[in-house]
Parts: sequence; structure tokens; C-alpha cells
Amino acid sequence: MAYVIGVVSQKGGVGKSTIARLLATEFARMDGESWDVKIADMDVSQGTSFQWMQSRVRAGLSPEIRVESYQRLEKATAEADSFEVMILDGAPHATAQTHEIGKASDLVVLPTGCALDDLVPSVKLAHELRKAGVPASRMIFVLTRTGDSKAEIAEARTYLTEAGYQVADGSLPERTAFRRASDLGYSVAETTFPSLNEATRALFSRLIAPLQSEQSNETRAA
Repeated sequence: MAYVIGVVSQKGGVGKSTIARLLATEFARMDGESWDVKIADMDVSQGTSFQWMQSRVRAGLSPEIRVESYQRLEKATAEADSFEVMILDGAPHATAQTHEIGKASDLVVLPTGCALDDLVPSVKLAHELRKAGVPASRMIFVLTRTGDSKAEIAEARTYLTEAGYQVADGSLPERTAFRRASDLGYSVAETTFPSLNEATRALFSRLIAPLQSEQSNETRAA
């Protein structure tokens, strides 16, 4: 059975699709194996992840990441069992479908910036997901497009944890190298800078920690 991971946000511009692509490329090469991964691009109007895949194919990059645009969540989740990981890249704003993505996912990743303009609506969305039946243990925030202020990052982390949510250690900073990599079909873990790649791969490991914890609990229960 596939892992289903939802990447959702209350507003655009917080790096949602960037995180979805990081998850996809790193799952695809995890443990030195070739995991079968697909991104379901749920934003059919913009198709950002689908366009990224086309750039990746033109460049002949590996591992291969399949991306398909879906209007209906039911179709995407019905195909999840054909893959080892299905990543649901949600619309750049919260909709009724966002709640359905949350309920269908084994893990929900919520990217957010550090400003209150980002944090407040992000926490509001997390609260709405909890009301819809998604437990906080299946949600994790990740700080994205961060600047150089460690104090601002720490304050944002405190805001989210005090609201009752997990926050991945580390963050995804604003870097020209990330934008250029994305334009060419790479993920933020596939830049020309080894130090950036190492940091983003570490972030990936921290993002999927709740999945591994849940799997460990299920193994012990069995």
C-alpha cells in the first residue's frame, strides 16, 4: 500500500510545490533504491508541478518523477496503490478539497513563511483539518522561504508549536540556486551546491519522521 502525502497551504507563494518535488525526488532515491513515486498536481489551472516534470523530462534527469494533473481527488487516490508514494500537491489556497486531501493522507505537510501573514492562516488551516478529522500527529509544518534571521525563525517555530503542531527541524531558505534548479526540472536537493543539497536532504528526513514513527508504532502493535 502506498504512502499518501498531502502538501497543502492556505495561500500561495509559500513553496508548496517546491516541497512536493523535494519529497518526490528524495523518496525516489531513498535507501539507494528506486521507489515508484508520483505527484498528483491538484492545481489544474496552473499545473506548476506538471510543467516542472516536463522540464525534467526534457533534461533527461533521473530519478524519473511522474506527475499528472487531476481535477478529482478520488481519481488520484484510486491510483495511489499503483505507486509506493503518492504526493498530493494541493491548490495554492484552501478549498473543500484541501480538507479531503488531509483526510486521505498518511501525512500532511504544511509549508509556511515566518511572517504572521503566513503563520496565522496556516494555523487556521491546520485547525480546520483537525475539525475535519485529521489528527495533529499526522500534520507537520515546515518553514519555507526563510531569511537570515535566526530569531525570526525561532519565533515562527514557537508560534506553531504553541498552537499545538509539529514543526520540522531546519527550514527551506530563500535562495537563487533553488529557483534556478526548479526552472531546469531539478528539486531543491539537486542544485549545483553540495551544502544546499545536504541541508535539504536532511530536511526531507525530518519531514517524513512522523511517517516512520507511525510505521514503528504499527509494527510494535502487530
